Amino acid sequence: MTKSELLQKLDYVNHTREKRGEMADMALNRPEMIPLLLEIAFEKHSAISDKAIWVVEYTIKQNVSLLLPYVEAFTTNLHLINREQGIRPMAKMCELLMSDYYSKKETESKKILTTVQLERIATACFDWLIGLHNVAPKAHSMTCLYLLGRDFEWIHPELKMVIGQNYASGSAAYKARARRVLAKLNK
Repeated sequence: MTKSELLQKLDYVNHTREKRGEMADMALNRPEMIPLLLEIAFEKHSAISDKAIWVVEYTIKQNVSLLLPYVEAFTTNLHLINREQGIRPMAKMCELLMSDYYSKKETESKKILTTVQLERIATACFDWLIGLHNVAPKAHSMTCLYLLGRDFEWIHPELKMVIGQNYASGSAAYKARARRVLAKLNK
């Protein structure tokens, strides 16, 4: 599939699970779409890039290893996403990737992800956590940062501080995730 063909197909994707799921199924069957989707996601910064991000998110929810060949481009460009519609699924993909990386079983992500890439994810997550964003990327970021703190000792104290500073003004959903993360941090 060419990039222009993919752009045409993305034009028909909307926020519904059905439309995103259809494209994700296509990407699962044709993984060569993933680098094109990421290219569109990181270059357009528009509604079409958000749609590409949604499709990648839905795809890697089903198979996170499909992101691994492109993890360098993914982590290098995380900071470019500035639209809320794209930040939430990017934060979710980071959470999925970190959950895979820190799982008890042996995973491909443990062999592929580098310290630099993990640091890029940590940086993006802190940016999303302290930025003026909706609660979903903040919640995904808290989980990522908690996991990353296993390898980077400076993360847990910073995470506690940021959560503490924002807890009082946070939404109910923010507070719920914050309580869960703080309970783990205080063990």
